[in-house]
Order: sequence, then structure tokens, then C-alpha cells
Amino acid sequence: MDLKSELLKSIWYAFTALDLERSGKVSKSQLKVLSHNLYTVLNIPHDPSTLEDHFRDDNDGPVSSCGYMPYLNKYILDKVQDGNFAKETFNELCWTLTAKKNYKPPREQGTISERDAFKLWCLFNFLSEDKYPLVVVQEEVGYLLRKLFMAMGQEWLHEEELTDYFTQNPSLAGAVTVWQFLEMMESGRFTKSVSKESLALGIQSVYEELVLDVTQKGYMWKKGQVRRNWNERWFVLKASQIHYYVNEDLKEKKGEIQLDMDSTVEVLPDKEGKRCLFCIKTANRTYELSASDTKRRQEWIDSISASIWIQSENKRSLYIEQKEKRRLQRQQAAQRELERKMEEEHLVELQQEKERQLLEIEHLKQAQDEAQVLWRTKELYWMKQQQDMQLKLQRELQKAHTDKLQMQLVMEQKELEAGAQRHRIQELETMQRGMEQALKAEIQAHTHEQSVRSAQARLLQEEEEKLKELMRLKFEQQDIIQRTQQEKRQLQQQITSKAQALQQAMEELRETRQRNKQDLAVAERRRKRASQYVKHWDVQLNRLMKPVEPGDKAKWKASAEATQNQPSSDMLSHRGGGAFTSKEFSSMETIGKTRPQDRYNDPKNSTPVSVETLESDSEDYENIEEFLKNVSLTGAMPHKMKSHDGCMDW
Repeated sequence: MDLKSELLKSIWYAFTALDLERSGKVSKSQLKVLSHNLYTVLNIPHDPSTLEDHFRDDNDGPVSSCGYMPYLNKYILDKVQDGNFAKETFNELCWTLTAKKNYKPPREQGTISERDAFKLWCLFNFLSEDKYPLVVVQEEVGYLLRKLFMAMGQEWLHEEELTDYFTQNPSLAGAVTVWQFLEMMESGRFTKSVSKESLALGIQSVYEELVLDVTQKGYMWKKGQVRRNWNERWFVLKASQIHYYVNEDLKEKKGEIQLDMDSTVEVLPDKEGKRCLFCIKTANRTYELSASDTKRRQEWIDSISASIWIQSENKRSLYIEQKEKRRLQRQQAAQRELERKMEEEHLVELQQEKERQLLEIEHLKQAQDEAQVLWRTKELYWMKQQQDMQLKLQRELQKAHTDKLQMQLVMEQKELEAGAQRHRIQELETMQRGMEQALKAEIQAHTHEQSVRSAQARLLQEEEEKLKELMRLKFEQQDIIQRTQQEKRQLQQQITSKAQALQQAMEELRETRQRNKQDLAVAERRRKRASQYVKHWDVQLNRLMKPVEPGDKAKWKASAEATQNQPSSDMLSHRGGGAFTSKEFSSMETIGKTRPQDRYNDPKNSTPVSVETLESDSEDYENIEEFLKNVSLTGAMPHKMKSHDGCMDW
């Protein structure tokens, strides 16, 4: 039973309640009110103009259920979404409309209250057949009463009384309407031994189980996810969700566990002082729970596993499946009963056929007696004819005997010929078997030859492919060798050209070295000459530092003349050799003022490098590059310098 059929049952009661004249028609104004209320309780957006557009041709007249059904299906039932509305509120709306007209509670305090009557009405709709007017068959009434007694903790012992109730009321025809069912429950015919409070609790339990789809409920301990402590919660398993509350009044909801086809439930060992543990694994979290005892834990595991199975099979409810199964069993039982009746009718027909056949047999017996009399008369005639025929046959037998003897002789001769033929056939069969064996051997040899030939052809093909591969490798090797030889020749040419260039550079370096040696010798000679000049000027400077005192003029002149006539290096004065006179001092002083830059060209300020040192250094180096590097580092390389007298000195 789908959601649409389930809702349609309650709406049918509301529609029939509005049909006061029982004509099957309801005014459009009443249907507007009903549709608006259905939109509200089913949480569907309401469009008031659709009803007017749907019945525009008859705005004032009533609308039958057949005319209202297309509108109901298109604009209400097709838009309903399961879980988007409160099913109990919807049922209360339909019950309110139908109870005003059809339900009359007892004036005195009856067995059931009006709220219990509403729950029984919902249970009746759930168990009713999918045909109108709605009825519940005897088997479903018994199932509901058994569920009530089990919920109250009692055993159902009134099956025979229920059967008698339906048997004594032929008008029921094996089924009751909801009002007959409520009248039966209010009479207390089957619940005399049960208190009103127990019955109310039983009705509530069965109502939650079948209508609200609550398959299990009770207190259990749950382990927290964050604080990891254990708290006692009231759990309610409803369809594919497990809701848990602070207590059983359902006022403070703490959370819910969403079950799907991938969820699992497993038993856990006792730990942390808790026993009867099990866990529910979902896609987002694992919930650890503790039941009161092992039985309750198994009940919870079975109920949760059933809910997961329903999700995996894409079914609505376990009890709906059980109801459909019971309906199928009733249909099968009815089919078997129909087959049994048909079989009994068939047996009656067979019995009648048998009696008819017996009559026919009697008629046949009479006809047979008459035939026997006729047979005796004919038999005498046939006996006479038989005697005549017997004499004739004896003569023919004698002739046949002689013919038989002749035939025996012929048969013996034929037997001999047949034996020879059989012997020949055996020889031919032996020869055939030998030829078949030879043919099999030849076929096997031919097959073997074909396999060998195919293997040989495959080997030849592989050898040909390998030969092609070897030829390709050979050509590649030849190409590589040719490229290697060309590269080798190019490298040899480069080495030769570089060797020639190196040889030429070595010769140039040798020539440069020879010229450098010559230039160094010239520079050394000039340096020696310059050092002599320096020594001379040092002597003169020393003499200038000690000026001559005034004395005899003749003596001064004589000494000046003697000084001019003698080399500067051999001059002597009263202050020692090489001292300047006043005239010489003044001339030197003039030279010192006019050429001060010559002081900075003094060879004393430079570091002298001898030719022998350079030659020894140059001979100690094994190659020309190290020699040139050493010369540049020590500053002994000759540089062109311009002297004060305009000559180029090395």
C-alpha cells in the first residue's frame, strides 16, 4: 500500500461524511473547505482558483466523488511528500469530519474513550482492504485483537468466539465496517477481562507500532560523542530514524540517528561497567548503546536490522509488508478453497458421468445377450462351413507339407550360403577395422605433420624476423661506425691544427723570451749607470747639508778650481770627500728647484731586479705560462718608461 492509497482511505471517510443525503455528491463549497483543510494539514501550497477552473461548467451544482477524484489526485495527492506533514494531524482532521456524522459514543462510561476510538479508526484504515466501502476481513480483525492482547501482556484466547461472532451474523459476510468494529470493541465482548486503562495502553502501543511505524521504544544508556559519558535516554525507533529524548514524555528531544542501507548494527563486549552493549554504525558516526538486558538488546538489534533491510529493499514499512503478505496468503487460501470447490463439482460431475456409463453398460449387456442368440444361430452355420473348410484345409495341408519339405531343403542350402556369407562378412569387418585403424594412424600422422609444418613455418618466420632485425642492427652499426670515423677524423684534424697552433705559440714565446732577456740586460746596464748617478748626487747633497764657512778667498778659489778639475766622485773638502762649494751648492739648489720631479725617479725608491735573478727564475719554471705569471706577480716585467731627458728607458 503506497502513501497515496493510505491517504485516500481517510479522505474517503471525510468525503462520505459531507454527503449528508448519501447520494454520492457533495456541494462545491464543502469541497472547497475540505480541500483547503487538506492543503493545510498536508503542507501543500494552496491555489483556490484551481477548483473553480476544474468545475467551471457547473459552478452551482454538486460534485460527485468521481468528479472530485481527478482534482484530488492532480492538485493534492500527487504533491504530497512523505515526511513533510504530520500524519496524525491529517487523520484527526478526517476523523473529526466523519465522527460527527457516524460515531456516537455511549452515554455511559464505555470501554473505550473517544481518543481510543480515533486510534482504532486509524488501525482499521491501516488493516482495511483496498476497495470501497472500506471493510476489514475476519483474519485482520483477529490479527488486531491478538496484537492488542500481546501489547497488554495477555494471551489471546477468543479465536472461537470471534469465529462464532462472524458466523452468527451472516450480514457481515466475513468482514466488518469501522463502525461495526467500534461497536464490537465498545461492547467489551472480547475484552471483558481487561481493564479500561490496560486496554487504552494496548491500543496506544499498537497504534504507535502500526500507524506511526514505531517498531521499538524504551530506555537505554547512550555514550556521548564529545564528553564520552553515559546518559540514560528514551529511544523511539520509527521507520528509518531513531529519536532519543530525555524521558518518555517526548517533550525534550536530544537527537536522532538516521539509518540507511549502509548502516550496520553490531554486538559489543561489556566495558566501562556497562553490559548488554551494541553499536550502530552510520556514515557519519558510531553510536554505542547499552540495553537493560540481553533480551532487550536482541529485540533492538532485530528491529534496527529490519529497518535497515527495509531501506535496502526500498520498502515503506515492515508492517505494510506483513499486511500484504497476509493478504496474499488469504488470496492463496481463497484460491485453494475455490479450487477445492471446483474439484468437488468436478467429482459430482464424474459421479454423474459414472452413473450414466453404468446405464449404458446395462443397455450394452442387453444388446450383448441378443447378439449371443444371434451368434449361436450363426455359429451352427459357421460350424458346417468350417467342416467343409477343414477338409479343404487338410488337402491343402498335405500339399503344404510336401512344399515344406522342399522348402527345408532349400533353406538348408540357403543356410550354408548364409554361413559362407557371414564368414565373408566377418573377414570384411576385420579388414574394415584394420583399415580404420590404418586410417586413424594416417590421420594422426597427417595431423602431426601439419603441426610440425606449422611449427616449422613459425620457426622460419621467426628466423626471418630475427634476420631482418640483425640486418637492421648491422646497418645501424655501420652507420654508427661511419659517423664515429667521421667524428674521429674531425677530432684528429682539430688536434693537428691545435698542435700546430700550440707549436707556433711556443716558438713565439721563445722569441719573446729571448727579446725579454736582451731588454732585461739593457735595463740592468742602465740601472747600474743610474745607481752611479744617484750615489754621486747623494754625495753632493751631503755636502750641501754642511755649508762652507768664510775663509781665505785665495784658498777658496784654489779649492774650487781643484774641485772643477777633478771628478765629482774624488772631490775632497775641509768637510770630507765630495763636499760642494758655495757655487756648486747654489747651482745644485737651482737644479733642485727647477726639476723636483727627478727626485721621484730616484732609482733608490724602486726595487732592483738583477738579470741573473730573472734568468734563474725563468729557468726554474717548466712551462712558459708559469714563467709569465711569476714575472707579472713579482713586477719584474720590463715596462716602458719615459725619463726626464726624453729618452725611452727599459
